[in-house]
Amino acid sequence: MGLENEDKQSGNGEPDVDPQTPVLRINQLDALELDSALEHLVWTQFSHCFQNCRPGILTPAEPELRALLHLLLWRFTLYSSSATVGQSLMSLRYHSTVNSSSHYTPLSPRQKLALAVLSVVPRWLQERSHSLLPWLGLSSLGPAPGRDSGLLQRGLRSALTFFSSIIKLASLINFLVFLRNGCHPILAERIAGAQAVFSKPSVVRDVTYHYMNRELLWHGFADFLIFLLPLINTRKLKTIIHSVVFRGGGDEAKRAVDGEEVWKECGLCGEWPTMPHAVGCQHVFCYYCIKSHSIADVDLTCPKCGAEAGQPELVSMQVEMSGR
Repeated sequence: MGLENEDKQSGNGEPDVDPQTPVLRINQLDALELDSALEHLVWTQFSHCFQNCRPGILTPAEPELRALLHLLLWRFTLYSSSATVGQSLMSLRYHSTVNSSSHYTPLSPRQKLALAVLSVVPRWLQERSHSLLPWLGLSSLGPAPGRDSGLLQRGLRSALTFFSSIIKLASLINFLVFLRNGCHPILAERIAGAQAVFSKPSVVRDVTYHYMNRELLWHGFADFLIFLLPLINTRKLKTIIHSVVFRGGGDEAKRAVDGEEVWKECGLCGEWPTMPHAVGCQHVFCYYCIKSHSIADVDLTCPKCGAEAGQPELVSMQVEMSGR
């Protein structure tokens, strides 16, 4: 029963999809980006297989190898399921627009082959245009007379340049049309009669707009904090808060200031002051502590009393040791 239901659901091998359902432009562009990333990943893994060989061993045949890998991906993705890897991830697949049918029509083998040829051949010609004429023997050093060969070479180069410019202009016009009507983001799809449609009858949006708004708001707030925090003098702010909170610190703090307790610890690190220095108030600091903080903050203030820090001056201390 399960196999029979699956066969009935598949029908002609494809699920029942309404081709009139519009597909977001961003989904189609994301599918193209995913396909491009997959091709780059496959080429990277393929080139790593020759990393221990002579450097540049793949360079002479790189355009042909890239075209071969593209055809290999086409054979096991688009030719098998009428959808690329990027389209499968975006729940899309190609629909044939050759016949005006209200039901989903998969691509014919001829359309799939046309997509492969229109995607591979222009790219291969563009990468091989600089070496195609010498390979055909039409360079100035070829068997033909020098003048005729030079004219023929310049003519063919001009024709290739003109052909490449026409393709780029047509691709630009096709992309502008795609931005307006939302169909056929690349020229090869329009020529082959292939249109991206949803592969499922009802595509449910997994991420709600409320969640997206919260994420966008949080990311914007985080970026603002990243920009704002370096502009805030945290040391000075901490000193101000400390002086406001502990302004009436009691008799114990006063005795510590008036007595010799302030000379027994650094006002920054809290340890016994090494090479003690003063900055104009009653507190002392380690030389490296006060020097590094004064370099980092020009408007440094004493973290204990809030007084403006002047030039560090060496403090002479006398330590009396008494035995029992």
